[in-house]
Amino acid sequence: MSGKTDPQGTGLISWRDKDDRFGVLLAAIYQERHLRRDGVEVLGYQPVSASDPTLVPALIGSALFRQDRIRKGGNIGVQFKPTDQVLVNVTGLLSEFDANNVNENYLAWITRALGNGGTLSNTTVQNGTAVAGRVASLNNGTQDFGVVYDAIDRFARATTRNVDFDAMYRPTDDWTTHLKIGYTDATGNTNGQPFVEFGAPAVLNYDLRGTAPQVQFAPNGNAVTVDPTNPAALQLIFGSLHQILNDDREQYGYLDATKKLDAGPLKSLKFGIKRTNHERDLTFNATTYGGFFVPINTLPASTFAGGLTPGDYLKNISSPGTLTRYWQVDTGAVERVLFAELEHSGRVLYPQQSFSAQEKTTGGFVMGNFEGDHWRGNLGLRVVRTEQTTNGAVFAGGPGSIDNPFGRFIPTTAERNYTDTLPSLNLAYDVRKDVVVRFAVAKVMARPDYTDIVPRTTLNPGALTGAAGNPNLDPYRATQEDVSIEWYPDRDTAFTLALYNKDIKSFIVDVPVAGNFPIQSATLPNAACTPTSTPNLFNCPFTINKRSNGGGGKSQGAELGFTKPIWRGFGMQANYTYSDSKLDSGDPVPGDSKNTYNVTGFFENKRLSARLAYTYRSDFFVTFDRSTHLDESALKSLDASVALNLTDNIALTFDGLNLTDEKIVQFADNRSRPRAIYDNGRVYYAGAKVRF
Repeated sequence: MSGKTDPQGTGLISWRDKDDRFGVLLAAIYQERHLRRDGVEVLGYQPVSASDPTLVPALIGSALFRQDRIRKGGNIGVQFKPTDQVLVNVTGLLSEFDANNVNENYLAWITRALGNGGTLSNTTVQNGTAVAGRVASLNNGTQDFGVVYDAIDRFARATTRNVDFDAMYRPTDDWTTHLKIGYTDATGNTNGQPFVEFGAPAVLNYDLRGTAPQVQFAPNGNAVTVDPTNPAALQLIFGSLHQILNDDREQYGYLDATKKLDAGPLKSLKFGIKRTNHERDLTFNATTYGGFFVPINTLPASTFAGGLTPGDYLKNISSPGTLTRYWQVDTGAVERVLFAELEHSGRVLYPQQSFSAQEKTTGGFVMGNFEGDHWRGNLGLRVVRTEQTTNGAVFAGGPGSIDNPFGRFIPTTAERNYTDTLPSLNLAYDVRKDVVVRFAVAKVMARPDYTDIVPRTTLNPGALTGAAGNPNLDPYRATQEDVSIEWYPDRDTAFTLALYNKDIKSFIVDVPVAGNFPIQSATLPNAACTPTSTPNLFNCPFTINKRSNGGGGKSQGAELGFTKPIWRGFGMQANYTYSDSKLDSGDPVPGDSKNTYNVTGFFENKRLSARLAYTYRSDFFVTFDRSTHLDESALKSLDASVALNLTDNIALTFDGLNLTDEKIVQFADNRSRPRAIYDNGRVYYAGAKVRF
């Protein structure tokens, strides 16, 4: 994959009056980034049948993702000091982020072929998984589907705004008060999501061994040979033009006061309150199968055909036999056809995918700051009250249900309130002038994401899997202790050693649960699905990953670090973390790597600043996905940054990310079950910063 270039720019204007009583800062930012991700994916594993527990890949795809990111924005800061006792800051921000993207994936649809009467033969089984085999869809690959090609064209934009008022008032030398109030909102909308899906019967050979999964489509007697470079081999089987609207907003206020004291070791007392009101809404407006797709379902695939995949597509990650060449959609043609149809059919609300959440928090704290001979620290207590209300819809019939083309739904509201008391203690002791020992202990909590607590379910019909929120989730809670020793042999050198222990009281995990849900389709989606009285609507059995509290666990580890100048502006920084974490349930801790380290070499003087950094983290568990574990192999990255100050007001910058072109590799439980290999390529930034 070729590298990517990213122009970016920042302009700054600042001014202060001669008495330093009033100041203004204006900044404008423009960034443009063009991304391409090549990938080979295995989208989940499922048993061959109810009587054969051997796992087979659900879908194997060659994916191509392209995105243009453009960020434009500006911020303003006004500072004034009407008296020596009062300092006021008012800041505002407006940012617009365009992130249009196209995602194409040409897939072997293995579980569809086997679930609807196809056959599996010539298998090689390792660790309970058929890592290689021959698949034919119904009737020796002449009927139903064994291949599916998805193409999604998204029109995505996010807008962020915020305004803050921050005031400091010192009525006396012993008292300081601080007030901060503000408002922020953001919209993250996919205003249009043109989607087309093509399929065909198929006979194929697959092999998961090697550096990347391999798929080769093959003839079998009278079976149609699928040529991925020929659109005539496929037929249009689905299309949609959904709209997804996100609205997020928060009002907040914060007030604290500090009183200096002379009461022995107690040097000051600080106390305050904070109040937030956060609201999040997602509206999913969807096109239906019958009203939207039926008028275009006779169009040949060639209507939407463009050129072939780039010549260097999957160049750095494919194995012999990996699908590296197929026809791409003409996004212009897709948009013309689908938007024209939208004018006639319109969209309807999809209740099961829509939700709203409101979270109000009220917190108060008190903290004493202490100091004595060779030691200092603080002791504090924070009490936080959380009030949440979530709204969504669940699939159900009966009284109160609402008829909808996507099924019958009942609106539901859930309320949840809880209070956390969070004490903390921090101490530092100077063993000698160049050695400091620190100790900290605290109870901590982190609230779930808003999408985790809403009563909704998102479905993946192709694999009959999904994900669901849970309004009854407890937050993450833990008690943690840290002890560290720091050595400063000279002004610019530091060595640190830290040990930590976290006693996790509650953790959020995914728990697979079974459930039946309605999906729209032109034909029977899977042999396990049953028709309903509504045309093109089927009830299907899904495995849903539901967000749940998984009990407690332990996390222990050690951290090492140092910073050391070497010679004439050259120096080095390095740190290493060892983590031993596990949950009581036996599940791994998401995102936890046993070994993490980075090493940075740097050079700095008044004219030039340069850094070269290498980062490594070992394998880690990501989440449950499509009812199985999703794990990620070790991540490595070599990054560089350079800033050259041409004058006091002008600087040129350059950044390079992933210079060694490392890949992202994912698997499910063990290496015999690959999930994905992605190539993001090298990324380069070049820009200028100007101060007026």
